[in-house]
Amino acid sequence: MLLRMLDQSPRKVLALVSLACVALLGFGLYLQHVVGLEPCPMCIVQRYAMVLIAIVAGVTALLRSRGALVGGAVLTLALAGFGAFVAARQSWLQWYPPEVASCGRDFYGMIETFPLQRAIPMIFRGGGDCAAIDWTFLGGSIANWSFLCFMGIAAVALALVARRFAHR
Repeated sequence: MLLRMLDQSPRKVLALVSLACVALLGFGLYLQHVVGLEPCPMCIVQRYAMVLIAIVAGVTALLRSRGALVGGAVLTLALAGFGAFVAARQSWLQWYPPEVASCGRDFYGMIETFPLQRAIPMIFRGGGDCAAIDWTFLGGSIANWSFLCFMGIAAVALALVARRFAHR
């Protein structure tokens, strides 16, 4: 079914990728604000990658040109590769934790210790420990699942690019 959608409606596929990214970001915000999990700096970077994928895939889905479709799919592929790299690195840190964790400070400690112009950038670095596993689903940590999601997005984007070049 996905292969048929890639041929007939690649814009719909990109719209679904964008929607999936928004849903994943919403779940991340749920884990942070409702469950109370503190994102680490690597989690924040993965969120930025996911936001950029959602934007690129969504904008590309709105455009009608074939060149924009290929360019957007290639950019989506690159961003998904970057997100997968960061998630893989975090997964490695979780499997082989360093002896000293140094991923950042907590939010309130930053605000109390540093002036606002220095604290604001630190907030976006996150405050949790990158090697800590605070939540699991079916035996996989958030970083593990994030890696799988990025790889799925990369596979879809690669299939879109391959299909576009195959139809030349």
